[in-house]
Amino acid sequence: MSKTQTHYVCQNCGRTSPRKLGKCPSCGHWDSFVEEILTPLPDIKKKAVSGLLSQSTPRRISEIEGDVEERMYLPIGEFSRVLGGGIVPGSVVLISGDPGIGKSTLMLQTALAMAGEGTVLYASGEESERQIKMRALRLARQEGKTETDLPDNLLLVTETNLNAILEHVRSTQPALLVIDSIQTMYLPELESAAGSVSQIRQCAAQLRELAKSSGITVFIIGHVTKEGTIAGPRVLEHIVDTVLYLEGERYQFFRLLRSIKNRFGATSEVGVFEMSERGMIEVSNPSEAFLAERMVSAPGSAIAVTMEGTRPLLVEIQGLTSHTSYGNPRRTPNGIDFNRLLLITAVLTRRMRMRLGEQDVFVNVVGGMRISEPAADLAVAAAIASSMQDVPVKANAVLIGEVGLSGELRWVGQMDARLREAAKLGFKTAVVPKRVRRDGLLTDKIEIVEARSLREALKLALLSD
Repeated sequence: MSKTQTHYVCQNCGRTSPRKLGKCPSCGHWDSFVEEILTPLPDIKKKAVSGLLSQSTPRRISEIEGDVEERMYLPIGEFSRVLGGGIVPGSVVLISGDPGIGKSTLMLQTALAMAGEGTVLYASGEESERQIKMRALRLARQEGKTETDLPDNLLLVTETNLNAILEHVRSTQPALLVIDSIQTMYLPELESAAGSVSQIRQCAAQLRELAKSSGITVFIIGHVTKEGTIAGPRVLEHIVDTVLYLEGERYQFFRLLRSIKNRFGATSEVGVFEMSERGMIEVSNPSEAFLAERMVSAPGSAIAVTMEGTRPLLVEIQGLTSHTSYGNPRRTPNGIDFNRLLLITAVLTRRMRMRLGEQDVFVNVVGGMRISEPAADLAVAAAIASSMQDVPVKANAVLIGEVGLSGELRWVGQMDARLREAAKLGFKTAVVPKRVRRDGLLTDKIEIVEARSLREALKLALLSD
């Protein structure tokens, strides 16, 4: 009888070690190594999904039948937008987010909506079938429906053994499979516990094999760590076709469904939802929703136009300066990058001669949005300067531009789409960087005011006495 071999695996990044380490050399986490028994994997890799695989043969691309743009219609518009225009048959989609953010609710709504198009199998390892039905009834009653209105094509199963789920798939032949969640699934061929690195990797590989060989679309719900990354090995993101993050504060209304990876559409696309008793309600005009409670002509408030994928969004950026009580003034960003805030405050201090070294600076993006592109630099600088001087920014103006270290303004991409969205919401003026070429800009719908430097832009944007 051969001796059992074991190794230690970091549950955060997947690094293996022949002995237990206190700190992972790769990701730096402490006490993340767990002992796992080494199981021969060739038998698992060679095992086919019963009844779903055929002998593969190379084919000429011209002989492949079917429309390459064929997608399944998804009635939830914001979700469909993030996916790239619908559900691609045979794709694997990973949806992750913080606990209680609404992942299961969104997927149950999707399953209810898609049950009218074909059979949907919802496999849960976290809730019982009765609990899922109770949530489905609550969602239906909020829309004026009853239990008899629930679709017959939605099948529920409580199971954590992935082999048993694959057998249910073979017998029911669904068009859509939902796994809630991947951390609860396990393969009995592996001796490690459910949720371990090896279990997640192999379960995801089996589900990918199922989707590619049968054309069944698989939605996988995944947990995130306290750092906000997907729990399990990094290879999980490479196995799936699409990675979506459901973001937002747990006690706020808005939820943002963001595309991090999408083989069938644009990345960084964002869908906006509102969490309510009726479930996840899509917000068709996010810019208007983000600006609904804005205080016009209030010092420290500026409007930025950011691009999320192919969608322009208008967001309110608030800035506040307060005399510090400590030796080192604080810089507190909420919704923008911390290093970007340090850069902008340094430019304001050096180029604009503002005494921010004596001020605590707070910046907030209203609505729970997170902005990563530099096009919001000018709006952030204007919000801080407005608060520092106690002078409001012009109420009907949007500010678009990147701020350089010399205090200059730099052009940003997709300016036409940004200006079009601002004009649609009634803004009259746009302060943008000066550009040599003037062709292609919407000069008839919104007044374009150009500025070469941050100093010039602030003079144009702030109300004068």
